[in-house]
Amino acid sequence: MDDQPTNPSHGQGKLELIATQRVGINGELYKVVDFLNKNLKDYRLMFGLSKREDQMVISVYEVE
Repeated sequence: MDDQPTNPSHGQGKLELIATQRVGINGELYKVVDFLNKNLKDYRLMFGLSKREDQMVISVYEVE
């Protein structure tokens, strides 16, 4: 999880990885991540979700 993705939105700045957490696979976890992104964007936070092997990884980023 050392890979930091490039920011897909132009003009928002860099993303700094703050934390990651591995959890079991849950088909509705994307709804939680979407909810967090919509409601915490004014706090310069962005959340990501990826699937690695048999787990999901939630990532928290600060938008610089």
